[in-house]
Amino acid sequence: SMASPALLMRVVASAYSVAEKAAKIVRNVMSAGDLGIVEKTGANDLQTKADRLVQMSICASLARKFPKVTIIGEEELSSEEVTEDLIENGHCEEILKKTCPAQYTGIKEEELVIWVDPLDGTKEYTEGLLDHVTVLIGIAYGGKAIAGVINQPYYNYEAGADAVLGRTIWGVLGLGAFGFQLTEAPAGKHIIVTTRSHSSTLVNDCISALNPDSVIRVGGAGNKIIQLIEGKASAYVFASPGCKKWDTCAPEAILHAVGGKITDIHGNPFQYNKEVKHMNSAGVLATLRNYDYYASRIPNTVKQSLVP
Repeated sequence: SMASPALLMRVVASAYSVAEKAAKIVRNVMSAGDLGIVEKTGANDLQTKADRLVQMSICASLARKFPKVTIIGEEELSSEEVTEDLIENGHCEEILKKTCPAQYTGIKEEELVIWVDPLDGTKEYTEGLLDHVTVLIGIAYGGKAIAGVINQPYYNYEAGADAVLGRTIWGVLGLGAFGFQLTEAPAGKHIIVTTRSHSSTLVNDCISALNPDSVIRVGGAGNKIIQLIEGKASAYVFASPGCKKWDTCAPEAILHAVGGKITDIHGNPFQYNKEVKHMNSAGVLATLRNYDYYASRIPNTVKQSLVP
């Protein structure tokens, strides 16, 4: 008889369906028109009804299936009862058919940490820049991001009424990443993707020092990693604190699964064990290819300003 799929593959298969459900919630809140916006720490740090409902949906759905897994979400939510309509029990059959990489076959539930950003790019969501928005579910083991799901609820939203809206990208280290067409940025071009709403002198000085051919300013860490894996940008550079573990976990797993690299500005890898601090206080540097080219050009003044 077929051995039952490894825990990791079951978690990823469930996270896939949970992310698709999340995307429906995101679209429903937007089309209902009342975003229920609250400021957390200020005008660039917002939370909407979608952030709250999606986090409840993701965390409750995964906790029900995998009760011993640690799940850490961005939003501080009161422990209100989650209504059944927010629960997703399904899973993606295609994912269960793939073979779990050997090094992850023995993982136990209590060894996994899931980092959830229910709506990455909230500010852009409130401003109608819908293609910037992603739902992020990252899966970590031994402090390392090893699998991830990124859903874009509004992928294709400008392609006309008949277009299929939304897509889900997923990946596992040692297996690969799926749901998109891997493309490298144009050779010899230095196209940098960076923050749209969290700019600063330091952020801009760092980018200038890299002498880019062009700079793309977009919201959301998930969105920026997608720019890298689809060849729209050659490096993601963010010389500032502000990015958190739930922003980078899922994108990191997908980027690493296709041979890319993400670190802080000093070149240190991110840690994802459950005790770790949530802030990536030394910024972000990520590429699909040619990581060393960009890493070697980060100015020392920038490095000295950003303490890990």
